[in-house]
Amino acid sequence: MAREPRRPGRARPAARPYWRSTVNLGSKILAFGHYQPSQVVTNDDLSRVIETNDEWIRDRVGIAQRRVAGTETVADMATAAAGKALAASGLTAGDIDTVIVATCSSVDRCPNVATRVAAKLGINAPAAYDLNTACSGFCYGLASADHAIRAGAARNALVIGAEKLSDVTDWTDRTTAVLFGDGAGAAVLTAIGEGEQPGVGPVVWGSAPDKGDVLKIEGWRPYIKQEGQAVFRWATTAIAPYAQAALDRAGVQGKDIAAFVAHQANTRIIDGITKRLDMPNAIVLKDLVESGNTSAASIPLALSKAIERREVPSGAPVLLFGFGGGLTYAGQVIRCP
Repeated sequence: MAREPRRPGRARPAARPYWRSTVNLGSKILAFGHYQPSQVVTNDDLSRVIETNDEWIRDRVGIAQRRVAGTETVADMATAAAGKALAASGLTAGDIDTVIVATCSSVDRCPNVATRVAAKLGINAPAAYDLNTACSGFCYGLASADHAIRAGAARNALVIGAEKLSDVTDWTDRTTAVLFGDGAGAAVLTAIGEGEQPGVGPVVWGSAPDKGDVLKIEGWRPYIKQEGQAVFRWATTAIAPYAQAALDRAGVQGKDIAAFVAHQANTRIIDGITKRLDMPNAIVLKDLVESGNTSAASIPLALSKAIERREVPSGAPVLLFGFGGGLTYAGQVIRCP
């Protein structure tokens, strides 16, 4: 059939693009939330079942107690923290298009934790995935969500760190049983508006794969295994320069930082990193004293509790830095919601 000639003056309709890219200038955090199980296990409780004591634990790592989940799963705790963050954000479940869960302790591999959280909260058809970089996981997740928002692949994201480390703790091993706890923390991110400054700074991230075997959870019935001195030396010598790089990339001076939230592994590690950074006005969070080491949950858990106590002003710059199994690390400067 002959093609009908185009009429004079009649414009050809523009081809409809297959997809349209929307690039955002950055993201900001709207709210944090956290959850911890109700059961408290003190150092004295542990001393009744393993050879240890309160003084030794406090002196070596700074922990006084930790929370341990019973029947609650990683997904249950992640959902509780995420629900609290979502309620405080002013958004609804229908607004969330991306769910990221950082965890290294979920015993369920499929469906992943992120889709379970989405189902429990009524979030419809989000991009949903878990990531595992152990104790640096929340900062990795935060960076991943920020990148997706900047690229236009997401607008509102839910980032969660959740761990049930009691499932992978050998409670007869006095070197590791005293360290770990269970819990979850979450943050809601959104794209910034025109004229707003980004609330999530550039990430500094990486790993030291050659040292990865000093902290591991391996096998079908795994327990956490750790070479404590090797981890301690690496964390106290390697991390401070990376944390300084996060400040530099964000264009923020240490004197302007209102709070420093490092991975809550050991008070001596946190003190060692802090001494090498010039942050004279920052409060240094040490939630591990009452929560233990909660791996990917530790940073959002600590910051959410500090915000709830009104210890960090809204809009203040906060330095986050996670490090741990892998050996991985990641950190960034954020603006407190």
